[in-house]
Amino acid sequence: MRQCQPLAPFVLPCMWLVSDARNDALLERAIARLPRGSGLIFRHYHLDEAARRQRFATLARLIRARGGLAVLAGSMAQARRWGADGAYGAARLIAPGGRGLRLATAHGLREIGQAGRARADAVLLSPAFATRSHPGAAVLGTLRWRLLARQASVPVIALGGMSARQARRLGALHWAAIDGLTGAVRTGRD
Repeated sequence: MRQCQPLAPFVLPCMWLVSDARNDALLERAIARLPRGSGLIFRHYHLDEAARRQRFATLARLIRARGGLAVLAGSMAQARRWGADGAYGAARLIAPGGRGLRLATAHGLREIGQAGRARADAVLLSPAFATRSHPGAAVLGTLRWRLLARQASVPVIALGGMSARQARRLGALHWAAIDGLTGAVRTGRD
């Protein structure tokens, strides 16, 4: 995998698999198919803390064996306690302090600014396109996503209805998906 964005002490992966209750049974196979050096954003909000921590440990081991990063949805403090490579969430949760990759969520210009002020390493800008995670929600679309991404002071990761094809459509170097990366496992499509 090409090195998309050097961020000491990490290289920001180009491709991110996002975990969710509906893709849980497919994650091991999906991770095995990801390019080396990809990332995992572990959400799994549906599990209680003990089960969530155990599932994170299992998947983190798999993604790291492929040279990738395991980022936990939660605060930086929680990410450090769990041995994650970083934290994913609202800018206020991933504020600076300690080591680890900080991935902020954003849906518009205000949150992009908050991510910059929180010194996020990257921002996940969503939803780029229609997504099963938020059926019927307003989407940014190609033009608005590109305009917002240009305002970010950090690398932008496209999220929401993403696939390799959609990433090319946006001109996004970095992208993340739930169904777009596990659907290939389920249907045999690449």
